[in-house]
Amino acid sequence: MINFKGASRERRWSNPLEQKQVLGALFMAPAVLYMGAFLGLPFVLAIYFSLTDLTINNLQSGAAFIGLENFAELFRDRIFLQALRNTIVFAVASQLLSMVLGQLTAFVLMRDFRGKALVRVFILLPWAVPIALGVLGWKWMYDSLYSIINWTLRALHILGPNHWPNWLGVPDLAMISVIIVHAWKAFPFAAVVFMGALTAIPQDIIDAAKVDGAGYFRQMFQINLPIIAPIVSIGLIFSTVFAFTDMSVVWLLTKGGPINSTHVLGSYAFQVGIISGDIGHGAAISLFLVPILMLAMILVLSAMRRREL
Repeated sequence: MINFKGASRERRWSNPLEQKQVLGALFMAPAVLYMGAFLGLPFVLAIYFSLTDLTINNLQSGAAFIGLENFAELFRDRIFLQALRNTIVFAVASQLLSMVLGQLTAFVLMRDFRGKALVRVFILLPWAVPIALGVLGWKWMYDSLYSIINWTLRALHILGPNHWPNWLGVPDLAMISVIIVHAWKAFPFAAVVFMGALTAIPQDIIDAAKVDGAGYFRQMFQINLPIIAPIVSIGLIFSTVFAFTDMSVVWLLTKGGPINSTHVLGSYAFQVGIISGDIGHGAAISLFLVPILMLAMILVLSAMRRREL
């Protein structure tokens, strides 16, 4: 007599990869290990460092636990408060500018014209090239003596003969300069997101809107944007987090100057924690925006979920 139960049990145990739970866990394991090693562990260490008085001097002897004293000290730090304001202005202004440029670029690239493939390549260059290389070009364009921007504005008679802006030497102009450079680097990502979302709109809806007499602005704000809002919101979340945590443009362009006027939280944390050696204080600065960003992301995602329901 054949034992069908034993045969089925043997077949089930001999092929564990056929089980969805095992196969799913194997596929997820590399991502979980990567996030745990390169994101989770540094985040836990940063929390621990922020609760101690760890500096480069007591690195060998050990640091003492001081609780939330590093965070309380931040509100008495004038440069930190300036960096916090700069971070908000930098992130919001650069995101608005990059989203507007990205949307306009996406609408242009959705049309058929000669050389569109080459134009798409040039549009993606700011996003694809290393940030250090791009900032080097902008630093030359902002140069106090040889600025091509100033020479062009003077040739167009926008600047007078005695007016020569020092883009990186005046606090307000320096802040505007870093915002422009970050928006220049970020807008290709926004354009790609908008293009991907616009291609998902059924052509029947667009044709019906044109037949009903919908103009360009009504079609864009009442038809296109409500349809692509979930996709654009996801892209906006990623780009906003990158803008709030980015320090590369500021550090490479101004190093927080002049007179600490362009510091954002990332660059100021790097200066305090790495260059100055106050690791505990620098970790507290770097962690300050974490709860705020988490709350903002939760609100955005919950709003998207309510919209879908």
